Amino acid sequence: MPDSAEPLSQPYPIHQHRLDNGLRVISSPDQVAPSVAVNLWYDVGSRHELPGRTGFAHLFEHVMFQGSRHVPSGQHIGLLQAAGASVNATTWFDRTNYFETLPTGGLDLALWLEADRLGTLLDALTQENLDNQREVVKEEKRQRYDNVPYGDAMQHLIELTFPANHPYGHTVIGSMDDLNAATVEDARAFFATHYLPNNAVLSIVGDCEVETAFAKAETYFGGIPAGPKPPTPNEDPLPALTGLPRTELSADVPADAVYLTWRLPAAGTPVFDAIDLGMTVLGLGQTSRLHRRLVRRDELAESASASGMGLIGGTSLGYAYARAREGVEIEKVHDVLLEEIQRVLADGITATELRRAKAQFERHWLHELAWIDSRADAFGEFATLHGDPHLVNQRLNQVDAITTEDVRTALRSALDPEHRSILIYRKEQA
Repeated sequence: MPDSAEPLSQPYPIHQHRLDNGLRVISSPDQVAPSVAVNLWYDVGSRHELPGRTGFAHLFEHVMFQGSRHVPSGQHIGLLQAAGASVNATTWFDRTNYFETLPTGGLDLALWLEADRLGTLLDALTQENLDNQREVVKEEKRQRYDNVPYGDAMQHLIELTFPANHPYGHTVIGSMDDLNAATVEDARAFFATHYLPNNAVLSIVGDCEVETAFAKAETYFGGIPAGPKPPTPNEDPLPALTGLPRTELSADVPADAVYLTWRLPAAGTPVFDAIDLGMTVLGLGQTSRLHRRLVRRDELAESASASGMGLIGGTSLGYAYARAREGVEIEKVHDVLLEEIQRVLADGITATELRRAKAQFERHWLHELAWIDSRADAFGEFATLHGDPHLVNQRLNQVDAITTEDVRTALRSALDPEHRSILIYRKEQA
């Protein structure tokens, strides 16, 4: 039996239609407020990039706002904001998505803009646009990665966990050398390969009836031709890490810190879900085992956490982290961090801990789905990455079915201390 009470579950209406060009359209009416969320997921992320061409997926997140055949450069966002929209885009290892939420009366504008850049972006892709957005990405890297304490941690963790030639062997931001070498022709080829209606999912959630949503999708997107389905990167699971790969560096950071990483199963599997709940018990928030031991009880660390970074291409990444207090040797912090991990592997987690972890998941999940923009994003995610948006309505029950023994077994299979990597930051001495 599950180790929790039956969670609250609210099924949301989900209707699907596929246009002749392959675009998958999801409609979910919600008339609570006169607003609508438009969310477009493309099955392209950094794992789809070729060697020597890293950073293209993220680059296009920026380029897509720089104009198309009927929209002058830089006006895409302004047109939406003038209609009362909030608008943004994100890129990850497995996908890129574009989204806006706006009053119902702006739905046609949003769909037209999304369709115009999907169908005609190459008409407006110039050397100037490419150069401008390349500089924007470089500045983003300087501000978010290079000049922030521990900002390069993910790069090092990726390098420790994945082979260099693996689809996940580089960060989403990519190599600046690769971006510098990119030509307009390279950019055009990337767009033509991946930005296709048959490689996308469009979600329309909110104040719009199902048939209206499908009809509007046909009106604006139906004339965009399909293309060859892009190749799928290698998704064979990687074996566990061996040899205890290690990186140590001296950096301008406020305190010494240690990261441990493991290769985990792919996201969307019951084993990953069980590990994720175990990671919550181990390292999420002030009630977690790592925080209680390293921060509160032993006062060795300023902060401590653990998490699973779910990826769909065969192998995910799990990590545990602690930042040492002033005067505490990082080796001591590392040893106690590892001790707590070994303890959870030996003893498992308690029913109370599992109930708490499930409650945290349920609260977050229900809070997210309460908003039409987050709901549209979830539909796009589960349709694109896991093949079925209806999994959104099944998610709570899936997680609730996990038992303490499931968690113990999954953690033991994944967090073997002999199959980890180690990253240590040492504070530069003045």
